[in-house]
This record gives sequence, C-alpha cells and structure tokens, in this order.
Amino acid sequence: MINKKGIVMAAISTICLLSACSNSTNAQQPYSPVSTPVHTATAPLAKTPRESTNTVNTSASPVSLRPTASTSTAMKTVTQPEAIDVLVNKQNKLPEKYTPADLVYADVRFTFKEKIEKRKMRKEAAAALKQMFAAADQDHVPLAGVSAYRSHARQKAIFEAYVRRDGEAKARTYSAYPGTSEHETGLAIDVSGSNGRCAATGCFAGTKEAKWLAQHASSYGFIIRYPKGKESITGYTYEPWHLRYVGKTIAGEITSKQLTLEEYKQQQQTSSS
Repeated sequence: MINKKGIVMAAISTICLLSACSNSTNAQQPYSPVSTPVHTATAPLAKTPRESTNTVNTSASPVSLRPTASTSTAMKTVTQPEAIDVLVNKQNKLPEKYTPADLVYADVRFTFKEKIEKRKMRKEAAAALKQMFAAADQDHVPLAGVSAYRSHARQKAIFEAYVRRDGEAKARTYSAYPGTSEHETGLAIDVSGSNGRCAATGCFAGTKEAKWLAQHASSYGFIIRYPKGKESITGYTYEPWHLRYVGKTIAGEITSKQLTLEEYKQQQQTSSS
C-alpha cells in the first residue's frame, strides 16, 4: 500500500532543497524595524538648523577641540560678558566658566512643553520677549520660542556632535565654537511661528512671522542678529529667526541704520577714540 503522506513529505523536501526553504524560518519571525537616520552626513546643511541637535548624537564620547591657528591668534575673551551689548562672535569668546547670573524662564510660548534650560533668558531680555510676543499676538502673528539659553557644556556637546558628523572644518561653517555662541549669553533666542514650521531653518525667511519680526523686533530691544547680505561681517548666513537682545536704544539705531552688532560696536569704538 502506497504511503501518500510519505510521498507528499518527500516532494516538499525536494522543493525546499531547490528553493532555499530554510529562509522561511526567518520570514515567520516578528518584524523588527531598523532605525534609519533622517539626515546623513552628506545632507545639505541649508536644510538643517545651524545649531539644532535633531540629527546628531550629543551623548557620544567627546572629541578633542583646539582653536585653529587662524582663530587662536585672533580670538579674544570679552572682559564684560554681562554687558547687554556684549559682542560675542568668532573673534570674541565668553570666559570659559561664564554663566549669566540672572537667568529666568521666559514666560512665553515655546515649540516644546518641557521646562528645560533652553527656555531661559536673562531677566531683562525675558521681560522684553514677553512684551514682544504679546504684541505679535495682538497683530494675529503668534510666535513661539525654539531655543534660548545654552550652557557652555551644552554648546560644547552640540559642536562636538557636528564635528563627529562632518569634521571640525565643516562644523565651524554653521555651528559656533564653544564660548562663541550668543545663546551662551542668555540674550539670544531662536523664534518661529506658533505652529513650529520652518523652526530655525531657511524656509522661515519670507513667512509672516519673519516679516513681523523684521519690522517690530527693535521696538522691544531685539535685532535680527545675522541679517541678509552681511555674512562676511557676522560670519554666519542669514538667520531671520535668531534674535539678540541689546536694549531699545541700541536696537533702534542698529535697525534704522541697517547695521550689524559688529558694525555698531566698531562705530562706537571709532567715535570714542
């Protein structure tokens, strides 16, 4: 009597040998998604916030940072880091252990819920920011904070993360070397619309929020710190979202004369000499 079950099993074995049936075991296992980075090291930096950490790992081992030969000779440490009009840029750095003494949580809308460091600003700047946000609300242009204060340690971690991703030379073209970021002063903040779209990215330019800030920010003591067409002076590309508090008087003069903070300070130095 023919064993039909044995014939069927033999046929299946033959088919498996011909079609690599052993892979069927893996196919039946639960699916495990693989994490794929949104951006790679070769992604266009113009589409990435200059100092955002969304695409870099800031918790990895630190890297060795040394000022380049060109920057080490030109870079100076500011003597009055607490001054409202302090100039911090690629040539002027804050003292290594400087922390603003009057940091408070800015009482305005942010694009995130957590009560963390980057909600903070110096007291005077935070009060001015609250007034400006209230005025924007009245004009039906609701704003939101993206990132304000950043400690030296945080800035160092961010910069090191970009160095690991792109190399130090490239990182310096879009991210501030530790000690040279305005965010460390407690006087700077990145701003977006309340919906968070185009936060700290190039597409913010031309939005109603960017236009409102360009027209009204100086009335509350803020300037667009990195204006268009002044890249060779500021060292950074146009950032309509990056506001710097300097007080109403200075902000009014800088804005009316279409200056940068660098140009204003140079004029002040020239007139006093």
